Amino acid sequence: MRFLRVLFLILLPTPFFVHAQHKQPNIIFFMVDDMGWQDCSLPFDKVVSELNNKYHTPNMERLARRGMQFTNGYANPVCTPTRVSLMTGMDVPRHHITNWTNVRKDTPTDHPDSLLNPPVWNHNGLSPVPGISHTIVATPLPALLRDAGYHTIHVGKAHFAPYGTPAADPLQIGFQENVAGTAAGHPGSFLAADQYRGNPSDTFWAVRGLEKYMAKGEFLTDALTHAALEKLDGVKNSSKPFFLYLSHYAVHVPLSKDDRYYSKYIAKGLDDKEARFASLVEGMDKSLGDLMDYLDNNELTANTQIVFMSDNGSLSLVPPRGGKAFTHNLPLKQGKGSLYEGGIRVPLIVAGPGIPAGSKQDQYVVVHDFFPTILDWAGVSKPKLIQALDGQSILPFLGNPAKRDDKKVLLWHYPNNWNNINVKGTSWGSAIRKGAFKLIYFHKTGDLELYNLDEDLGEEHDLSKVMPGKLKEMALLLTYELQSRNAPMPTFKSTRKPIPWPSDLINNN
Repeated sequence: MRFLRVLFLILLPTPFFVHAQHKQPNIIFFMVDDMGWQDCSLPFDKVVSELNNKYHTPNMERLARRGMQFTNGYANPVCTPTRVSLMTGMDVPRHHITNWTNVRKDTPTDHPDSLLNPPVWNHNGLSPVPGISHTIVATPLPALLRDAGYHTIHVGKAHFAPYGTPAADPLQIGFQENVAGTAAGHPGSFLAADQYRGNPSDTFWAVRGLEKYMAKGEFLTDALTHAALEKLDGVKNSSKPFFLYLSHYAVHVPLSKDDRYYSKYIAKGLDDKEARFASLVEGMDKSLGDLMDYLDNNELTANTQIVFMSDNGSLSLVPPRGGKAFTHNLPLKQGKGSLYEGGIRVPLIVAGPGIPAGSKQDQYVVVHDFFPTILDWAGVSKPKLIQALDGQSILPFLGNPAKRDDKKVLLWHYPNNWNNINVKGTSWGSAIRKGAFKLIYFHKTGDLELYNLDEDLGEEHDLSKVMPGKLKEMALLLTYELQSRNAPMPTFKSTRKPIPWPSDLINNN
């Protein structure tokens, strides 16, 4: 009998055997909005902090036990640039979507500034087709996955492009199903009683397509979770793998109160605003747990890759947050909108087949690295792309927690005025990381600051004066990388001339 089984396997047609050995995994990308590196009970630092003790996220802890935490995971300082980088594999200096996109077409979101004018940037966001002004035309990730045999599902916040352009609708970039994804970058409200909108006449910021859950009185985070699980119910027995992009509006403002958790945080001594924020965090964590339970109960866990990530650092302005400004990401400096670590370093967990359980990885990686990583998981080895690719697959790091690449270069570029707050580090800057060193170029002041992040996570000790050789090396590299991508730069209001390149500042000193 054993001989017959062996003979049967030998005689099987080769294509069938290969397919059985290389089944494409299901892929879930769980994106959170405005969640900082410290907004959880799961520590990404080497120690448990006061902020970790403030929050309760047991399902993030559960996911980390199943997979790998990346302690140096990065996004961009605001939302649309991160989301477009994920969908295109391009960094911000290359795709030129340097700020968040408005709901209205042809309406840049820059606040006026007394010293600088922002450059011309792609304020109409992503486009899958040419012919629309101020867009980046690219081959989107969902379209590649669809063509590779995946059933592609979008649930939640999209924010890839304004209304009046194709990518305002996720169905136009390769998703086969879309729930609640539009041009809106935040909800009018998280509350069903408000119809998930800011006021009765709100059409731009209202979250659409959730009437069934609205009638049940569900909090927006729960409504999106249940919608996602219902979509998975429709495909779980299919011969096709699925790609689910579950992109929560939480924990973005408005800080609607999630009554299931709010009183617990008031009892812990948090003020009203911070209790609201913490309740949004825990509601998001429940969504992750519900999703993991669904995979377990339907025997899908063993063949599903999950990525958990935020689109930028935590909001740290007061108001709308409570407490003291710029303390919400400590020991990281500042928060959303900043090129300091508090604005760009985010929680990142990856779990699934082939990933060591309960592992940690200190290698720095960035959101657009997941474009090639996801294609690797899907078995798409040579995708046909319109765009140049900046992301690098992180599969080698997922397979080996000890592996490092200190030659890897990460870039950030924010030549815009995000929120009209005159605080150095927020808005108006470019930055680069290579190895332990990070250089920030402040556009308004013409300053260069250099940090060793391995020794100075809080960016408290500027090394630019004591390490002139490293400063020059990093300034030249930042200039080269920006120029090679034709990165848009601000201009001075008084002269209309562009600001200097980082290398010019070195050469003039």
